[in-house]
Amino acid sequence: MIETRNIIDHYHYWKHDAILADLDSKRNNYSVLCSNLYNDFNISTVVRNANAFLAREVIIFGSRKWDRRGAVGTHKYSRLRYFKENEYDELVRYIDSYTVVCVDNVEDARTISSFEWSNDMHTLLVFGQEQVGIPEKLLDLADDVVYIPQYGSVRSLNVGTASGIVMHDYCSKVCPVV
Repeated sequence: MIETRNIIDHYHYWKHDAILADLDSKRNNYSVLCSNLYNDFNISTVVRNANAFLAREVIIFGSRKWDRRGAVGTHKYSRLRYFKENEYDELVRYIDSYTVVCVDNVEDARTISSFEWSNDMHTLLVFGQEQVGIPEKLLDLADDVVYIPQYGSVRSLNVGTASGIVMHDYCSKVCPVV
């Protein structure tokens, strides 16, 4: 039988619930929040990256609608939570104990290159969406704001690409070696 799921060989003969339980037992001490006010197509890449770097969960703030094709099934092995735009207060209560780190190239942001992540508290990585960035009300929650240094002429990276870089940075500095 040919395996059609997008999973590593280790899980080939496992059932879905067993894979999810195993991943849950190993998840890293961070979550990801995506602003999805305009049905951003990049969320699937963020979800896929969150699976690759074993985030505890992905929180989507705004619309529940996003194109899952780019996630290539990884959303089935990820913990997803949704907060509609009118549920902002509920979101704030939910993340109250998290260390909130927004990722945006705004004034006074610190370079990720020298940023020291903490594993003592649960970290929430916040990503905006193409062209609009992180909404001001989410930036106001930030304990820190970091940016990814760039060397070319573009002013920003695609949020899916940026999320992979940031999650890798977090994991390479904080998480146990696998």
